[in-house]
Amino acid sequence: MFGFGVTELVLILLIALVIFGAGKLPEIGAGLGKGIKNFKKATSGEDEIDVTPEEKKKIKEGEEK
Repeated sequence: MFGFGVTELVLILLIALVIFGAGKLPEIGAGLGKGIKNFKKATSGEDEIDVTPEEKKKIKEGEEK
């Protein structure tokens, strides 16, 4: 994983524990997880939600035909 070994990951975790404290680490992890999830969702190419009213959709479909 990115060329990090177990020793390096433990060292990074200990430094983060010292800097942020034990109470903040779960919040930071949850925020990081949500950010990664949103990034994956945004880059997956899913279309945005269409909020056009039904009346205008019917008019547009009639014009296209």
